[in-house]
Amino acid sequence: MATQPQTAPKQNQTVEDKAQHLRKLFADAPQYAKAALENVFGELTSFASKSRARVESAGRTGIRQGKVSELTLIAPFAPAGAARLRALLQLRDGSFDDTDLVGTVHDMRFVFLDNDTKLLFATAYDGEWDPYIDDFATKITDQMDVIFSACEGWPGIRSPKVKDWIVKHQITAEGWYVAHPDLTVRDIHRVKRVGKAAEEFLDKIG
Repeated sequence: MATQPQTAPKQNQTVEDKAQHLRKLFADAPQYAKAALENVFGELTSFASKSRARVESAGRTGIRQGKVSELTLIAPFAPAGAARLRALLQLRDGSFDDTDLVGTVHDMRFVFLDNDTKLLFATAYDGEWDPYIDDFATKITDQMDVIFSACEGWPGIRSPKVKDWIVKHQITAEGWYVAHPDLTVRDIHRVKRVGKAAEEFLDKIG
């Protein structure tokens, strides 16, 4: 399967360089789009100047903001793979408690594309790419094979070729928003525990 080129952020460009390049690309855009760009131009350059907006490599592929990384994969379904995966996802009915065993997953989504011929899988996770894949390979091994055997050419999570297969189908995001790039899944659980304890304490003294 051919995917779009993997492009890393251009770290050598200044905010001004990027802003002027954007203006040039909008030169032949519809008038309403050019007007809208001018209305938000100062805001956009302000965003770009903030350190929290900067992205870096997640490792072998993908990008990271702070402590959180992204993975987006598009792969063709194997024969009958779409039907198998849809039945599996319907059985789960939104329950992925086994994924908590990995401990670094913020979210996952499975989207069927082009009349059930391709799968789009997207996730956000803590840390770098290689340890993340290793965690899935060791902590929820069978679950991974049940899911991704729906895709053409999936070699099995235990295969030494599995990382190459993922890289082949992964597409690095060009744009990606993270509300709290400084919080890992573990941090979020801790904040929730502290918040619950604080509420219980306030209830007692109230």
